[in-house]
Amino acid sequence: MNSSASNSLIGLICKANTLLGRIPENLVQLLARFSLAAIFWISGQTKVEGFALNIIDGTVELGWPRFAGSTLYLFREEYALPLIPVELAATLATTAEHLFPVLLLLGLATRFSALALLIMTLTIQLFVYPGAYPTHGIWATGLLFLMMRGAGTLSVDYWLKRRCGDCSP
Repeated sequence: MNSSASNSLIGLICKANTLLGRIPENLVQLLARFSLAAIFWISGQTKVEGFALNIIDGTVELGWPRFAGSTLYLFREEYALPLIPVELAATLATTAEHLFPVLLLLGLATRFSALALLIMTLTIQLFVYPGAYPTHGIWATGLLFLMMRGAGTLSVDYWLKRRCGDCSP
């Protein structure tokens, strides 16, 4: 490759890097929060009957939630977590998959919520689906990003930080 073509290619790469470096971090944080919340919320919804809320397909059922017929079976037979009773594991997982996604969407206690979901992800990886490491790695990366950078300016955390002062290290 001649010097002129090489310089043109380097210039193009530099311009592309500059352009891509301008992607607003707040937008990435919002997308990470929404995407990760959706993953865990949808999983939680498969574990309950009587309560359904899906803003994408418009499903709304505002009854009292109870375990779906297959939930305890899955925790007993397929998930089979060690050291924890089936009913407790199902209750904790189902509650976490509904609570922490809502907090992520709001951007409230984002770092704590991301940590809780990371612990859940690691538990799933280690004890339930060890072969699903590519998927769990993507989840972990997004959750670690939120733990590291926080919720961004489009969040309740940001509003509280501005109103009450900075509590981050």
